[in-house]
Amino acid sequence: MLFKRRTLLAWACYDWANSAFATVVIAGFFPVFFSQFWASDLPDAKSTQWLGYTSSAASLLLVLIAPVLGALADQIGAKKRFLLGFTLLGLFATGGLYWVGAGQWQMALLLYLAGLLGFFGSNIFNDALITDVVAPTDYERASSLAYALGYLGGGLLFALFVLMVSMPERFGLADQAAAVRLSFLGVALWWAVFTLPLLLLVPESQGLGRRRFPAAVRGAFRELAQTFREIRKLPNTFLFLLAYWFYIDGVDTLIFMAVKYGLDLGFPSASLMVALLLTQFVGFPAALAFGWLGARVGPKPAILLAIGVYVLVIGGASQMSQVEHFYGLAIAIGLVQGGIQALSRALFASLIPAGQTAELFGFYNMIGKFAAVLGPFLVGTTAALSGDPRLSLLPILLLFLIGAALLWRVDVKAGRMAVATLSRPSADSPGR
Repeated sequence: MLFKRRTLLAWACYDWANSAFATVVIAGFFPVFFSQFWASDLPDAKSTQWLGYTSSAASLLLVLIAPVLGALADQIGAKKRFLLGFTLLGLFATGGLYWVGAGQWQMALLLYLAGLLGFFGSNIFNDALITDVVAPTDYERASSLAYALGYLGGGLLFALFVLMVSMPERFGLADQAAAVRLSFLGVALWWAVFTLPLLLLVPESQGLGRRRFPAAVRGAFRELAQTFREIRKLPNTFLFLLAYWFYIDGVDTLIFMAVKYGLDLGFPSASLMVALLLTQFVGFPAALAFGWLGARVGPKPAILLAIGVYVLVIGGASQMSQVEHFYGLAIAIGLVQGGIQALSRALFASLIPAGQTAELFGFYNMIGKFAAVLGPFLVGTTAALSGDPRLSLLPILLLFLIGAALLWRVDVKAGRMAVATLSRPSADSPGR
């Protein structure tokens, strides 16, 4: 029991490690610093355009490589090695932003692209390791614990950096720009240090053992072809992936666009940083609560509850006029954001065959990244056509409603029974 608890905490620690990138870089400092420091000579519309292109490029690259890399990792038992490779890419790219000077917006975007690839790519293999850490009956609580630690760790580090940016002279720094640049280096160091527990303490199934690389690649593509055939035999797994496609697009769009939305409404950037901190610290206990709720009533009803809250949030955002309203939005999102992400991961893990976890989580992450292209496009198009930023989030309502309708049709019990008949004998069995 002690070993299992230690292993679970080591796996969950990776969310604590890389959530700093999501909070400090993606949601926090990079969008504002890009516009005000690296691309200050570009018109606002142009800097927003290039930022959007970079995010979309990262998503599309992950779409292309995630399933193949996941299948290859399953072939040779290399989930931790692939995770390490993407982590190194992410933390070196993030740390490299420290040395990018004013006006060097092309270099900043190139490193940001690499950082996004490292972050999203490493998540494929971290997600897949859940089946090596706990039994299926503990997926909901384990996944929620990891997300909760991610919110807490990312929030604590972000709070420190917000304080540093607010009072740079107290930290011996020349100005706010120096403080923001130092924060990127701090994220890289944080990410590196807290990845070590997973690398040292989390076990990994051996896949098909040692194989020559060409044979492993051929096996990976054969595995992909077989997966497509098997997915057709798992209608509830396929239906869940389709539902996830829609509602996670709404979730990710809010993560990427929230700060920009607040800026468009004229709210001070300092207030927006406070709102992000509220989301982080509310998200910590809320994610744990959703893990408990998912274990009690099942992940599907809990996810539907979270979608309902998002629908209310979008409706309220369209009427927003004061920064206090934005704080309320941040708190409401914090209540459900970690829960919907954690329980989605747990539910999917229970609907896939053993022996294909990295490959199928490659599909899972691929769908999340590919979906992230649609939401920002809808938001941007609505804003351009209406000329009113308050209306720009309304199309996301459709994404959440379609996702909820599809998820409602998923028969979780039948899906798990179907998976049990297809699971292949493998060292990759759950609950090791």
